[in-house]
Amino acid sequence: MRMQENYEITIIGRQTIEHETGEITMDTLGDYTERNGVKYISYIEYDNDAPYKGHKKILKIEPFGTVTMLSPGSPTRLILEKGRRHKCMYDTGAGLLSLGVFTETLKHDLTPEGGELRIRYTLDLDAHLSSENEILVRLKKRGTKAHDAKKS
Repeated sequence: MRMQENYEITIIGRQTIEHETGEITMDTLGDYTERNGVKYISYIEYDNDAPYKGHKKILKIEPFGTVTMLSPGSPTRLILEKGRRHKCMYDTGAGLLSLGVFTETLKHDLTPEGGELRIRYTLDLDAHLSSENEILVRLKKRGTKAHDAKKS
């Protein structure tokens, strides 16, 4: 099933390792749906090394405060639950890596018109802090007045 791509999605990722912070911003189109109280954001992430090859990503946002980051066709699955640490598998392309993920902040104001999802979490490898991370996902329904005003 082809994605509708009826939402503009901006994803800002920040990662701090040993007091050095890097930031990546990605603008893409994707879908936002809600089924049985669970919200789904799906989009295609393109690789800089292979810009014509995209990988589908899904953010599953559950009503009790858990976000799961999924990559269909890959064993990568990050579980983000405020105040809890989860052990997750991450596919590096060269093999699987087991990471600890502790979520400090998880909040959103998503509606069918758009909104934001903000997550702050740490990653650890063998119980040693690897990085501090923040993800901000901004969603805007295409064709809304705010979207149309930007075009003119």
